[in-house]
Amino acid sequence: MLTDRPRDVHVVDAVRTPFGKYGGMLSAARPDDLAAHVVRALVDRAPGLDPARIDDVYLGNANGAGEENRDVARMAVLLAGLPVTVPGVTVNRLCGSGMEAVIQAARAVALGDASVAVAGGVESMSRAPWVLPKPERAFPAGPQTLHSTTLGWRLTNPRMPDEWTVALGEGAELIADRYGITRAQQDAYALASHEKAARARKDGAFDAEVVPYEDDAVGAAARHDECIREDTSLQALGKLRPAFRKAGEARRGSGRPEAGGGTVTAGNSSPLNDGAAALLLMDEQGLRASGCEPLARIRSSAVTGIAPQYFGLGPVEAAGRALEKAGRGFDALRTVELNEAFAAQALGCLAGWPDLDPGLVNPHGGALALGHPLGASGARITGAVAHRLAAAGTGTGLATLCIGVGQGLAVVLER
Repeated sequence: MLTDRPRDVHVVDAVRTPFGKYGGMLSAARPDDLAAHVVRALVDRAPGLDPARIDDVYLGNANGAGEENRDVARMAVLLAGLPVTVPGVTVNRLCGSGMEAVIQAARAVALGDASVAVAGGVESMSRAPWVLPKPERAFPAGPQTLHSTTLGWRLTNPRMPDEWTVALGEGAELIADRYGITRAQQDAYALASHEKAARARKDGAFDAEVVPYEDDAVGAAARHDECIREDTSLQALGKLRPAFRKAGEARRGSGRPEAGGGTVTAGNSSPLNDGAAALLLMDEQGLRASGCEPLARIRSSAVTGIAPQYFGLGPVEAAGRALEKAGRGFDALRTVELNEAFAAQALGCLAGWPDLDPGLVNPHGGALALGHPLGASGARITGAVAHRLAAAGTGTGLATLCIGVGQGLAVVLER
């Protein structure tokens, strides 16, 4: 029954698989199996919870064109061995899908539609299929074109303006142009992300959230994120060629007398990844029935739109709106997770938040090092904030990320 006053929404637990690199340790794992793994892990880690009490499972997925195509949330419920009475729904807000799932589940709990919900996301970019559009008439005589569904624009509507449909990396270049962000700054940011992630892994900072994955297809258990580069350096990053603009190609729109050529490389961009993440959400009644203790509480959320080519700056306004809804400012934050699609994109967002202490952002590294399996990333960063607030015992945290085609999403959590 819907309530007159929104209920508090508690994050009870948050888990994720290690994130595998494209064609790497998780490439043999189906996305529905990855999703089932994190759903099952949440249930196993809450022994007082009767799985039949889960009112719904919300999972984000950005692709939906491969093995996850038949409502991967419902498939995860069944493969995880939950009662068949537990439903599941899949949502798509591209890179923000995992966070969108958390927001939708939290909304259901807040309004009394659910007392216990699971929310998260999954992506296997390794297993994303090639697609062949249906011909307009039967038996075409000429060659046909396959399109990769791994990442970015495909089968683009010709009515879309060209400036909207640039490659994601070119969008990062445009942000570098706008803010005068240099190649050296991007490489330094990427190196710091790897250094923080390597240190966090060594110190056990991910132990509370990472649940190793193993099945017959994968073989040996995948226990650690695969893309963290402990051995990288500014020298190594500096040797990589620009991936989206040729050397000497003019930079656009900045009005600054800088040298031409691209600045965005494979080293200062997030990699392609496979993985899944999920959170367990409850209201007070759910907490009492299960005997669970919460990590944090979801306070507010916000979504915004921006010109598609500047998608990377979407978090700037989304974070501000979410904090305003929560009645908080940047000075109230204890920890921040900003998904690092590109170093230029992250630096552009930081430039848009002059009141935020950058030292609070991604203390355990970000997607440049940990990876960015599209549908899972929003759930990963939300769960990471919840775990850090629980470890601190008090405070306010922010999780936010950019979204391809021009959107931003943010969640504020408190403990």
